[in-house]
Amino acid sequence: MTDPIDSAPDAPASSWADFLERAGAIQGREIAPARDVLAEGARRIEAAFEAGAHIDSLVTARSELVDTVLAGAWETLVDTPDACLVAVGGYGRGELLPHSDIDLLILYRDGQLDDIGPALEAFLMHLWDIGLEIGHSVRSPVECAERATDDITIMTNLMESRALAGDLSLFAAMRAATSAEHIWPSAEFFKAKVEEQQTRHARYDETAYKLEPNVKESPGGLRDIQTIAWVAKRQFATDTLDGLVDYGFLSAREFTELKRGQAFLWRVRFALHTLTGRAEDRLLFDHQIQIAQMLGYSDAENTLAVEQFMQRYYRNIKALSALNDILLQLFSEAILHPHQTERPRPINERFQARHGFIEVTADDVFIESPSALLEIFYLMQTRPRLTGIRAHTLRLMRRDRHLIDENFRSSIHCRRLFTEILRQRSGVTRALRRMNRYGVLGRYLPNFGRIIGRMQYDLFHTLTVDEHTLFVIRNLRRLALPRFDHELPFASELMQTLNKPQILLIAGLMHDIAKGRGGDHSVLGERDAREFCTNHGLSSDDTDLVCWLVRQHLLMSMTAQRRDINDVTVVNEFAREVGSRARLDRLFLLTVCDIRATNPSLWNSWKESLLVDLYTSTRRALERGLDDPLDEDELIAETRSAAAALLTRTKVNTPRFKAVWERFEPDYFLRHSPEEIARQTRAIVSHEGRDGPLVSLTYIEDQGTTLFVYTRDRDYLFGVTTGVLAQLGLSILDARINSTRDDYTLDTYVVCDENGESITEEYQRYEVEQALIDAIADPAVQHIDVTRRASRRSRYFNVPTQIYFSEATERDCTIVEIITADRPGLLSEIGDVFRESGILLETAKIATIGERAEDIFFVTDHDHQPLRNRARLLQLRQTLTAELDKTGP
Repeated sequence: MTDPIDSAPDAPASSWADFLERAGAIQGREIAPARDVLAEGARRIEAAFEAGAHIDSLVTARSELVDTVLAGAWETLVDTPDACLVAVGGYGRGELLPHSDIDLLILYRDGQLDDIGPALEAFLMHLWDIGLEIGHSVRSPVECAERATDDITIMTNLMESRALAGDLSLFAAMRAATSAEHIWPSAEFFKAKVEEQQTRHARYDETAYKLEPNVKESPGGLRDIQTIAWVAKRQFATDTLDGLVDYGFLSAREFTELKRGQAFLWRVRFALHTLTGRAEDRLLFDHQIQIAQMLGYSDAENTLAVEQFMQRYYRNIKALSALNDILLQLFSEAILHPHQTERPRPINERFQARHGFIEVTADDVFIESPSALLEIFYLMQTRPRLTGIRAHTLRLMRRDRHLIDENFRSSIHCRRLFTEILRQRSGVTRALRRMNRYGVLGRYLPNFGRIIGRMQYDLFHTLTVDEHTLFVIRNLRRLALPRFDHELPFASELMQTLNKPQILLIAGLMHDIAKGRGGDHSVLGERDAREFCTNHGLSSDDTDLVCWLVRQHLLMSMTAQRRDINDVTVVNEFAREVGSRARLDRLFLLTVCDIRATNPSLWNSWKESLLVDLYTSTRRALERGLDDPLDEDELIAETRSAAAALLTRTKVNTPRFKAVWERFEPDYFLRHSPEEIARQTRAIVSHEGRDGPLVSLTYIEDQGTTLFVYTRDRDYLFGVTTGVLAQLGLSILDARINSTRDDYTLDTYVVCDENGESITEEYQRYEVEQALIDAIADPAVQHIDVTRRASRRSRYFNVPTQIYFSEATERDCTIVEIITADRPGLLSEIGDVFRESGILLETAKIATIGERAEDIFFVTDHDHQPLRNRARLLQLRQTLTAELDKTGP
């Protein structure tokens, strides 16, 4: 065995070879010694891993150890000429990680199974007794062929088989019966494996750049490498990947890259198995920090160790995905179209088309004309019949992409090519994705190269920064295409009225380009954007617009989610910051596409309506002119008039609804739309004369689910209401608390289920309404014990509570901003503290940023005045912090 196992610091003095010899001497019936040798072998291998031994030796060592134990047990317990013990699958390849599946095939001679059955049963029981968790099948060679004919997975396992003990003629018969001459000829096998890979990739949304990738199954993972090896084995009868070098399918450099990538994934998977004590392939949040430490990463000034590790992981699978593309296309040509000789169709002197793919006219094209490394993507955009790049050309691109240097980036011709790619009416996203996949985009834009594979260790950003950026551009492009109008009609209509849409694409490309450099990424990104625009010939006005969008790309989402956009002062302030309709239109579109590309669970109809409301109010303010700002009294009058018209149209008696309105404070008409006021007023009028609280859950298309509670005010109402909702598994997106002049409360909540979906089913509506009515109507209920637990992911983040106070002078209230760990029942806990502290809640802005709750509350004292007593504020901070940190996830 290899030296690294022998030299592991915690291993006993004997060599690995001596240890295996000792293991082989153990009689197959001896359970305790076999258990001990397996445990000692595992300790030796783990110690070698910790000492930095090469992963190939460790993977082989585990397989050798199991081989030795199985062979000894077979010789003692079975030892018949009528059976053969065979390793299949990964074990058949001789690749075992600490808790990998040990898959066995027992071959038997026809007609002999009954005779050898008791011995086989004793053998398998012994393996379980000594702690080996195996998967096994018992078949004759003919049965193997029959089963493999119908199941590609069985066929694949049998291809990767090794005889361990017993009659080798049975093994030879099985291999002959399952050869490509009899079943699964290489062409059929190749097509089945490609389809299998496509299906597997689709299960992972065609990307491995998610927060918790699967080391084995995600695109670019170990399974993609195995797919290459399986096809090679079926077609070329080569047992190892280096055989592909001999056949000319891999260059020596590519083979080294493939092996290095496989070794890295093996080390990650080895660490996962060691850490979890089981066959775990998912890089869950639970494990990422510890694995980064196990692999030797440490925190740097601007980057956590776990972020460095995951960036290495994502870059590794990106390179492996590109190699997978090249090899599968080469295999396709060699296996499916070996004699296809279609004459190439010239495109220009550098490129030609063949079989729907673009290829170079000569191997030195990129060397002679480096700009062709960009031109090839432009040509594919402008020729829709081209479906891909020939594998040989991809290989040349990988070989020559180092030519993208400062001279290349300074070339006016290259800059024009890149600008033209962004200006095309179709294929922009596909072009940028290909450029990123094949290592061109990060070299042309070095600052983009720095964010490739970069992740942020939180639950808010679900993709790496480069993948997120490309999804933003994809979302923008979809808004420009009428066939996607049904997704976001308002945003699509707006996008399709814009001139120079490439300005918005450039802003999208640059908005996060400075992530991870330290400092404000919006400020640093603005500098990168200005340099890009200047270099690529944009006018000064267009440059200024791009730079403003990059600098302010978070402004609209922060305003909508963290401030009261029903407050005219907030709208006027936002309008002054935006300054023009051109900026507003583009900021709205960039914000929508950014949120949708950050985290799928963030986007919902409520979020859309919030942004549309802010956009509409701001556009109106801009149309009036910044010198003539919106006025509260005017807005209240307009809202009342519109709501009255809706009520009259539905035949609600005017004196009745006006009598209801007389009890309302003016703020109510600022915080609600005319449609919402009319709906709630109708409910109140219908409820008059009835006992108990009015609770109404309503789903409105394109707006989400709204909960309305109308009742005489009572202690702990907010805490009880939010507690019931949390216990039912609902999330609160927004809360508006209004009081009437006669001590009733009008509370409006926007809610969704735990998956971010609206509540639409009748039985759900009834369950929520009835639970709230029961709790609110009972004065003895002052607190709801929320027994639902925080999500698995969120429990692995430490978010210490932070509390900030400020005064909203225009509304005569105090703003309390609370940042803490999100969990079910959080709002109920906060509401209880407010009530016990004698504080009235007027409005809440609820924002969950991954594992963090960043909620803002507008509060007053019992006299409806801001909290100005410093000692009282300090006491409130202390009480909230103690309560929330005590009950964190």
